[in-house]
Amino acid sequence: MSTQRYIRLIRSIGVSGLAVFFAVGLANAQTTLAHNTSSSASAAVASSGSWSSSLDDAGDAGALPASSSASASGGAQGGGYQYHSIWSRVTAEVGGGFNAPSSSSSNYITWGGNLKVGAGYRFTPRLSAYIDYDFIDDKLPGRLIAETGANGGYAHIWSFTLNPRFNLFPKSVNDVYVTGGGGFFRKVTSFTDPAIGYYCDYFYCAPGVVNQVVGHFSSNQGGWSIGSGFEHRFAGDFGDGRMKVFAEVRYLDVLTPASAIAPNGLGVASVGADTKLIPVTFGVSW
Repeated sequence: MSTQRYIRLIRSIGVSGLAVFFAVGLANAQTTLAHNTSSSASAAVASSGSWSSSLDDAGDAGALPASSSASASGGAQGGGYQYHSIWSRVTAEVGGGFNAPSSSSSNYITWGGNLKVGAGYRFTPRLSAYIDYDFIDDKLPGRLIAETGANGGYAHIWSFTLNPRFNLFPKSVNDVYVTGGGGFFRKVTSFTDPAIGYYCDYFYCAPGVVNQVVGHFSSNQGGWSIGSGFEHRFAGDFGDGRMKVFAEVRYLDVLTPASAIAPNGLGVASVGADTKLIPVTFGVSW
């Protein structure tokens, strides 16, 4: 290789090295500027503006006011999404699953399905509270149905409850939480017999044999639950990583009164107090 080629090669290497050096320096300068801007915005107190809080340990103390919307959008980034306003703290969930009775309630109710819809507010990255609507559709034991002389039966339970929630690892993609609460419950126990009636689907109705309610017992009461759950966060969905899937298990105690019912005059069934169930729910929250 000639001397001129060596010189050109050395020049190329030198120019490339300088370009890389300046690029790295520019990136470091931008990072430092963003960090300083975030620190200044967090320290400033204004009468109005956005609220911003990253999912880190410092965020557990609450959100800090930013002096302007620009400084809020340039706030520090944490392991999760940021709170820019009151509405950004609002969260919701929907799910479904199954449930089984505890040993003390297995004589009065059996297994079935459940549905959950809820909305909540996140006070800090760890602490939130939900108002949940739950609907439970359970079967009745054959022994209980036989006591009444009916041919079938079911129990429906719906509720509105307030449930605080505490997340243990709010910065992590996989999180664990504990929850519990209570509220209003309504339980309806129904017994059915086959009868001539109209069977309807999505398109038409036709005469046939259908199960009709021949007697029922209903009650309104309070109840409570306690449990825990697992969450997996989808990082980067819609740019904020708020959407999560969850699996939750609870111990539920509905404080139903003890009653004796005669749904169709053929027999009397004793419905025991306190309906105790273990609901398992899978769903999505955002």
